Amino acid sequence: MDEVEVVVAHSERATLRVGDVFVKVDADQSRLDAEVEAMTLAPVPTPQVLWRKPPALAIAALPGTTVGSLGGPATGAPTAWAAAGAAMRTLHDAPLPPRPGRAGRSVASLVVELDDECEWLVTHGVLPADLVTRNRQVAEAAFRPWTPAFTHGDLQIAHVFVDGDEVTGIIDWSEAGRGDALYDLATFTLGHEERLDDVIAGYGTDVDLDVIRAWWSLRSLLVIRWLVQHGFDPFAPGCEVDVLKARM
Repeated sequence: MDEVEVVVAHSERATLRVGDVFVKVDADQSRLDAEVEAMTLAPVPTPQVLWRKPPALAIAALPGTTVGSLGGPATGAPTAWAAAGAAMRTLHDAPLPPRPGRAGRSVASLVVELDDECEWLVTHGVLPADLVTRNRQVAEAAFRPWTPAFTHGDLQIAHVFVDGDEVTGIIDWSEAGRGDALYDLATFTLGHEERLDDVIAGYGTDVDLDVIRAWWSLRSLLVIRWLVQHGFDPFAPGCEVDVLKARM
């Protein structure tokens, strides 16, 4: 190894790569606790924990590649997307973990958070009012009763690795816990609506498409302020703002 690669870095956490080792440094010890616990319990492939010394966690690199990226092309074959769907179903059918996760927030707390973010987006001129209003309406479909499942809570496309049609591992479990299974499916297909059918085919059961679309809108509205304030670009082609525009 001859260099240290900064994979992601912001005020809350940083991930570095040194050869085949990833080192996560997190200001919140509870997130590392949750991550290690979830990887221990999850019935799907996860990275090997090499060592842990707060505030850092070292994990081994996974074989394989992702099936695409947010804002980039969907590079994986339909069978790879289906394999990711099957892995999600395995996770969601597993015994419930002990703690609630990111996907398990109550409807009441989500409504308050969503209203705050929508107001901020409009009053600060980040997005047009009609775009925010329309997606706020679409998001309503996510506010319904749901059966708790073992959820990843941040199942971005960059967090699932495949080799051919086999999932080789899923990373970044700090938001895992009891939650709404459709949140995971929506997060994974965010910006790649055209691959949703492949994922559902692998998932192996019907899902409410209106709820998936609602989570696309809801997740995008909730994260834009954070992304802007932490140096990311939700306006990049194919990213969160384009996801919102697709609902118009």
